[in-house]
Amino acid sequence: MAKTAYKIPASTIQTANESIVWYTHLDRIRLIREGLPYAALEALSLKINIPIKQFLSFLQIPQTTYNKKKRELSKLDGRDSEIILILNELVDYGLDVFNGESEKFLSWLNKENLSLGGVTPKSLFDSLTGIQEVKKCLDRIEYGNFA
Repeated sequence: MAKTAYKIPASTIQTANESIVWYTHLDRIRLIREGLPYAALEALSLKINIPIKQFLSFLQIPQTTYNKKKRELSKLDGRDSEIILILNELVDYGLDVFNGESEKFLSWLNKENLSLGGVTPKSLFDSLTGIQEVKKCLDRIEYGNFA
């Protein structure tokens, strides 16, 4: 009997109504083009313990717009969808680097970091470049290179 190969999701965002799963960069591109539901913002906000109001400020989305679009089951634009997907991947990686110890990882996100110019990692979540810098910092922790 042949064994069945099961795919393991590269990343998942669990909203109240659905699981958003992607395995490859091409899957990510498809999701960016389709747009994520506004509910994905709240799901990621809860995952990284950042108040939704602060999370919305990263994306420059007014609270009233968020409330209306979420209620209407609207989709985020491509830029915001991409940031959410990449940020979710970063969070999954960070949890892995911190051996699944979410409290330690969340604490690290809130501490000023010299290798990030003295700012907190979460303060850089408003741009893809900032997210990449946080990823590089996590890489240095993962591989023991703190310089």
